[in-house]
Amino acid sequence: MQVVYTELALDDLRVLPKRFARQIVAKVSRLEHGLRGDVKRLTNFDCDYRLRSGDYRVLFDVEDDRIIVHRILHRREAYDSGRT
Repeated sequence: MQVVYTELALDDLRVLPKRFARQIVAKVSRLEHGLRGDVKRLTNFDCDYRLRSGDYRVLFDVEDDRIIVHRILHRREAYDSGRT
């Protein structure tokens, strides 16, 4: 699988402290080998999946052989913006 970051996700990464950003990018890159780790399928939400990395949540979808990362947010904010 190939990981693709949206512009919004890249913006989210840029504002994070570098230590957390590196940790998140490493966890996301492991998804290329399968949806392993602390991944949960979401219901009634814009994104299909979330990956937990400490206090941060990576919200993403899987389309064909691509993982599309939409947002990387603190857990306080992650679930407020994506409810359908």
